[in-house]
Amino acid sequence: MVYLDYSATTPVLPEVLDSYNKVTEEYFGNPNSLHSLGVKSQELLESANSQIAELLHIKETEFIYTSGATEANNLAIIGAALTYRRYGKRILFSKMEHPSIYGIAKYLEKLGFVIDYVNVTAEGVIDFEDLKRKVTKETILVSICAVNSETGARQPLKTVRQVIRKNNENCIFHSDMTQAIGKVNLTINDVDLASMSGHKIYGPKGIGLLYKNRNVVLTPLMYGVEDGELHPGTPALPLIVSFAKALRLALTDLNKKEEGVRKLNEVIIAHMRKYPEIQINSSKYCIPHILNLSLMSIKPETFIHALESDEIYVSSNTACSHGKRSESVMNMYGEYKRSETTIRISLSYMTLPSEINEFLDSFDKHYEKLSKLK
Repeated sequence: MVYLDYSATTPVLPEVLDSYNKVTEEYFGNPNSLHSLGVKSQELLESANSQIAELLHIKETEFIYTSGATEANNLAIIGAALTYRRYGKRILFSKMEHPSIYGIAKYLEKLGFVIDYVNVTAEGVIDFEDLKRKVTKETILVSICAVNSETGARQPLKTVRQVIRKNNENCIFHSDMTQAIGKVNLTINDVDLASMSGHKIYGPKGIGLLYKNRNVVLTPLMYGVEDGELHPGTPALPLIVSFAKALRLALTDLNKKEEGVRKLNEVIIAHMRKYPEIQINSSKYCIPHILNLSLMSIKPETFIHALESDEIYVSSNTACSHGKRSESVMNMYGEYKRSETTIRISLSYMTLPSEINEFLDSFDKHYEKLSKLK
């Protein structure tokens, strides 16, 4: 099997799974309980909190555990919108966001918020002139992902923040960092709010995190025992400890891992250039872990299933898009056919050169066969 869909989800590392199993078996006490089993669990929870804060260079009071990035996005964007709507109702998103963000945008429109979208260049980077025009004194929130999940386009968050602050120093800046954490170096303090998910960094599904700058106030979307609690309920200790371990492992030797992935990416790109009809959608501003191609003359679902017959797994764009056209590619290039024929190859530091060779052999075989059928 050759797995090249790491941007959809990652396998759980054995040592992360070991942590999950150990905590499940040995720390089953509720961290909120006063007896010794509860205290034992509470101490482990505090240790995990401390590790995560240290790894992300933030304070332990500046993050909230969630079930994943989608919940974190909801809590960040809706929670901020409800808190700061007395200052304005304008909210700005990029045209390179994950589908979960656009679902939130539609909901906020129903609540009376004015939603707008900032354009991107043909290389997938924010159009800063458009950003300057659209951030006004009534804009209370801007949400721009760190790395696009379809093409890998990376946004210069620090520069984005500077532009936002110059136009409106009180505007909140949120970023979905799901595809960036554990792949590239970044500074989480460049934003006010940041979302991430465990299953993208070789951790278990069902756990995520929202970074919240201590100066930002969010309106809770759920309610529990304590007023103002942003994620009420019993802490999912096995998931939290596993997330902490996965994050630590993901951030270890990050530059070395990225360079290894870059070399694999370059091998694939060099190979694809021999096909005149294939368009390479990922630009120089894209991280090497995600490579987006347009086959142009072949339906992506047909090609994906052809590769699957050789036990090689890629995707069309995001897993959440369910095979629809790539809106990110459409916004970058403005070409319908190009956006409707994309496949996404997503790599990992775990990907072997031999797996890339196997993928390319299979690609050539099926591309030659299917091209004759057009």
